[in-house]
Amino acid sequence: MPDPTPKPSAAPARSRSPFNNWISAAGGVLAVGALFSFALLVWIDFTSGDKNPYLGIFTYLVAPGFLISGLVAVFAGAWLQRRYAIKYAGESPDRWQLKFDDPRQRRMIILATIGAVAFLLLSVFGSYQTYHYSESVQFCGEVCHRAMNPEFVTYQRGAHARVDCVDCHIGAGAEWFIKAKINGTHQLIAYTLNNYSRPIATPIKNLRPAQDICEKCHWPEKFHGNIDVSFEHVLSDRGNTPYAVRMLMRVNTTRAGSPAGGIHWHVNRNEKVEYFASDEKRQDIPWMRVTNKRDGTSRVYRTAAYKGEPPAGEIRTMDCMDCHNRPAHVFPTANEAVEKSLAAGTLSLQLPNIKREAVKALLQKEITTAADAPQKIADYLRAKYIGAPELPATITEVQRIYTVTVFPERKADWRVYPNNIGHKDWPGCFRCHDDKHKTSLGETVRSSDCRSCHTILAQGKAAEIELLNAKGMDFQHPGGDLDPDLTCSDCHNGGIQK
Repeated sequence: MPDPTPKPSAAPARSRSPFNNWISAAGGVLAVGALFSFALLVWIDFTSGDKNPYLGIFTYLVAPGFLISGLVAVFAGAWLQRRYAIKYAGESPDRWQLKFDDPRQRRMIILATIGAVAFLLLSVFGSYQTYHYSESVQFCGEVCHRAMNPEFVTYQRGAHARVDCVDCHIGAGAEWFIKAKINGTHQLIAYTLNNYSRPIATPIKNLRPAQDICEKCHWPEKFHGNIDVSFEHVLSDRGNTPYAVRMLMRVNTTRAGSPAGGIHWHVNRNEKVEYFASDEKRQDIPWMRVTNKRDGTSRVYRTAAYKGEPPAGEIRTMDCMDCHNRPAHVFPTANEAVEKSLAAGTLSLQLPNIKREAVKALLQKEITTAADAPQKIADYLRAKYIGAPELPATITEVQRIYTVTVFPERKADWRVYPNNIGHKDWPGCFRCHDDKHKTSLGETVRSSDCRSCHTILAQGKAAEIELLNAKGMDFQHPGGDLDPDLTCSDCHNGGIQK
């Protein structure tokens, strides 16, 4: 007789979670690793003394991007797993399910777990290394801004070669970081479309004020007094005659309590100097104003041809960058580069007129690309110095000079980037100190006489440079007397003289 007691039915099979799949597991590992990186970068951001301007990109853009990607993979895997289960309704094995009771999958899960732990550790280590790499010069000069190779080359041999790019171009603080990134977005688009300016325009209009950047290291009020400097030149004659000038540069000529003087008077704390430039490169200055900060009085100087008042929004307050406008990216002139090689002995003084001919070789109009330069330079010098034993070394050195001086694809060299320190190859100081700017009462700007900013102690050829005159001497131009109506840059241009 059958047992009338009903048997308990089997427990319903527990439904599998749609998140139980390899895609969601991989997305989870990625999301957790990104979360670790995000937490580490946030901690670095809040605890580091010197802010890395690029840290914000990795902290608040890159790391969250990976976190979101991981979460998307988690839910995408679940959606695909659920869709697969509905479509086949048990007729086919689960496609991506994690099965811990399967020995083969169990081994794979163990290996995947070990890989996930390694990935998390590498994420933390990689985030820390990324933080440091993003503030490196290589990141700025070779990875992020390949279009600026000329600037990177000139930076490496400049006076600020040990200062990171971001320290000057961005500095600390969120405001200027945001401005820099907005501007950088425009640059990225232009670089991607290959329609960025050639050469890159200067001066940079949105550059941070020098007080925020330069004066973090340089102290303009510090008394420097006179600085002894020497300028070594080689004349463009057959004998390549050395010619030197030794002088005292009057950086500051007065101490505290006395009227300000010297070159750094232009940024002294008692007077504000403003000017209006009528050209983009700030080389033509027809109007300027000096205001006494103590009593509010001002003096306005203008050239005879300039009438009216400049637009208020285009009046610039003078700071360090108006003279030191190439602090890290100096493009040496062809003359200067050749003279340095002659002084170093890498170009032989035994070759007649080598200074002039080397400069001509560098400035051939036939050279249109960097690839053309080596052969055309070699051909030019071989034609000038047939059979000279110094010829091979000379060709090699002039070719080297070209690679670090002229960048034809970017149309970049000293001819398009004025250097306002001094006044030899560009107007520089004589933009204002030319005796042509006058007030309404006929007063001129301080004299443009050579003794205003420097005292020449010695000058000339050979033994003449050893004859010092403590009282100073008048400048003696090696080419004869000068026309008083001309400035240095009216004849000199860094290459073959005008």
